[in-house]
Amino acid sequence: MSKLNLAVIFGGQSSEHDISCISVQTIAKAVNQDAYDITYIGITKEGRWLLVDSITKIEDGTWVDSKSSAILSPDATKKEIMITGEKGITTKKIDVIFPVLHGMYGEDGTIQGLFEMAKIPYVGCGVLASAAGMDKVYTKIIVEDLGIRQADYVLVRAVDVKRSETDQRIMEEQIRRVEEKLSYPVFIKPSKAGSSQGVSKAHDREELVAGLKIAAGHDTKILVERNIIGREIECAVLGSAADVEASGVGEILSAAEFYDFDAKYNDADSKTVISPDLPEDKEEEIRSAARAIFTAIDGYGLSRVDFFLERETGQVIFNEINTLPGFTSISMYPMLWQAKGMSIEELVEKQIQLAFERRY
Repeated sequence: MSKLNLAVIFGGQSSEHDISCISVQTIAKAVNQDAYDITYIGITKEGRWLLVDSITKIEDGTWVDSKSSAILSPDATKKEIMITGEKGITTKKIDVIFPVLHGMYGEDGTIQGLFEMAKIPYVGCGVLASAAGMDKVYTKIIVEDLGIRQADYVLVRAVDVKRSETDQRIMEEQIRRVEEKLSYPVFIKPSKAGSSQGVSKAHDREELVAGLKIAAGHDTKILVERNIIGREIECAVLGSAADVEASGVGEILSAAEFYDFDAKYNDADSKTVISPDLPEDKEEEIRSAARAIFTAIDGYGLSRVDFFLERETGQVIFNEINTLPGFTSISMYPMLWQAKGMSIEELVEKQIQLAFERRY
């Protein structure tokens, strides 16, 4: 039986570019080499699409020096990539795509729209679920209808933060809105940034202003949230909105005050615990909520849903959903499924098979 042509796309223009370059190595090594002919397509931080001829070049970072481009055609009658190199322009048919892209332009529905136009099966959530899951504000709007508790928040527009540079009254108005609804400390998050990029914690007005300015550099919408004191619990989901399976749960033990980008990827003291000891029925409540949220956003393929178990009340509080979670050595998503007896190889193959089952 001939191999299927699998395009694995990684890198991207988001702040999570480097994490994608690590995740893709895990996934590539887990793909059944007897069943698929893999074409690696790397997207640079500047947005160039490059043909990458080996996993080794991804590992050492030299893939960015590729002289050949590989661009996916949006022509649904072609289902191919166009390769430009020393031999001029050639094409290659693509049967399925595995986007290993985190954050903006990879996990937010934009590239999924291109896949839909090309009518090529692809791994992961579709346009709507990706866009809604990436945007924390709109995720909150959807989850509000489910009756699942989540942190109180205030929406601030980045344009108002920037306008306040010449009109301090605008910033004073944002501060008033936050302080009327929330008490310090608060978390400040870009609505669409991932891996905690641009996130900060404010204990007073001065830190609030500083945090808003940082977040404004990452997104047009900023979420200011009530601080939740509690345990950080995550759950993996797999399947479709019509048939979704939830894993067990894992707990994040952050070495920093909160689980920001540096604590997540650069601090060896941050740890993940699979199957932590939780109060009775809380794990099932989290698993049920994870399935409900995945279904509500019309999820497909995979997602990781994050919660808090509030210390004071013992209540489960929804935090966010990640529609294309990391696949690094410390990533919770594959570890949760491994704990359920599903190897990384089986998990990757399951995602590819789900891609073929998607109906356009």
